[in-house]
Amino acid sequence: MRTQSSATTATAIAVSAPREHRGLGTGLAALGVTAFSLTFPSTAWGLQSFGPWSLVALRSVLAALVAGGCLLVLRVPLPERRHLPGLAVVAAGVVLGFPLLTTLALQTSTTAHAAVVVGLLPLTTAVLSALRMGNRPSRRFWLAALAGAAAVLAFTVGQSGGALTAADGYLFGALLVCAAGYTEGGRLARIMPGWQVIGWALVLCLPLSVPAAALALAYEPVHLTWHGVTGLVWVALVSQFFGLVVWYRGMAAIGIPKASQLQLAQPLLTLVWSALLLGEHLTAAAPLTAVAVLVCIAVTQRS
Repeated sequence: MRTQSSATTATAIAVSAPREHRGLGTGLAALGVTAFSLTFPSTAWGLQSFGPWSLVALRSVLAALVAGGCLLVLRVPLPERRHLPGLAVVAAGVVLGFPLLTTLALQTSTTAHAAVVVGLLPLTTAVLSALRMGNRPSRRFWLAALAGAAAVLAFTVGQSGGALTAADGYLFGALLVCAAGYTEGGRLARIMPGWQVIGWALVLCLPLSVPAAALALAYEPVHLTWHGVTGLVWVALVSQFFGLVVWYRGMAAIGIPKASQLQLAQPLLTLVWSALLLGEHLTAAAPLTAVAVLVCIAVTQRS
């Protein structure tokens, strides 16, 4: 009888714990999305004071110093050698590739147009996750993901007039490298804490980011303004570190495909911030698109 009772209790705990983890994971992933939604407006602010190469390099260096300090104070052991290739993918995609390509794009593109990258990112992440980790979401999941991506894509392209520019090459490249970094980071976050995943990825980039920052600052003019410094601090400490910490933790808890679908709301949040912080025009189509996206998110979370 005691054995049966213990087994029943263990089963109850095993069933309830994942539900709690899913709720917490969804909240953490949503917090990461909120942090990321301010990345493009903050980058636009940062470009008021720094050149694109300086901004990206300084962003990486500042985030790496904070992450490295946390790793050092908490005496976190070095990652195992078998995890280094995965961390290299995270570093190449999330720390270097996506910030650099989107910053270059934002020199000539509005934040509304650049948001198309974020609109397509959930679907791309889900596809790469299925290929990399063998996930097989349901047909309803894929239909809802495609519908949500299509709604966001139609809205953002409509906002920019549907014209394709040279910046689009940067944006689509950023889309691919970021999805790869998210997928690999979500996989590693099941093995080690999410903050350590991005922390070590940032530290691994220091041999490149420090010389790059020195070289970029020597060639690109700097005009310090309140907006420029605030933008740099946000993209370095929040977008590059804190946001990715909670994002990877959320992905580890609820799964990469479901977490990625929460990002369908990110372009709409970005457009709101762009209107409030940058004075960009926001059309009446935004509420309709927001409703469509929220419905798609609800369907994917239940699939």
